[in-house]
Amino acid sequence: MTFRMFTLGCSVVLVLFAVSAGVAQDRKPAKKEVDAIRACAVKYADDVSDGERRCLFNLVATPCTKRPEAKSTAGTADCYRREQAVWDELLNENFQRLNGDLDEQQKTKAREMQRAWIAYRDTTCAFYYDKIQGSMATSMTAACLARETARRALLLAFFATL
Repeated sequence: MTFRMFTLGCSVVLVLFAVSAGVAQDRKPAKKEVDAIRACAVKYADDVSDGERRCLFNLVATPCTKRPEAKSTAGTADCYRREQAVWDELLNENFQRLNGDLDEQQKTKAREMQRAWIAYRDTTCAFYYDKIQGSMATSMTAACLARETARRALLLAFFATL
């Protein structure tokens, strides 16, 4: 009987953890967060490195991580995921805008470039789990994905202006 109670208790804890993790990952960026990153990206569109320095993490992730609900590893990771969602939307828009000016051969090359970049981003960011092998890898991976996505969004915006 004790083993069954233990198993049931563990099952309940796992379900609650999965539900809370799912809720944290489902939060979308607020309109003001989206607007702030978009405005910053436009303001620094001519200089990718300046755009990264001024726009990345300063407007969404860092202020978010200072809130009480973000003090956990999962909460911190959620802040970075929220910022990544904004940059991912910008990346997709910038890629579409870039493609609008390309001929068919260039479009093929652009798709190949993006696929290679996705593999690079995913492999690089996943390495945090390989290297750290602990709970900090969760927030570090989320930050890596947001950072790499922002960098790419800014670069694609720059390519679209050439």
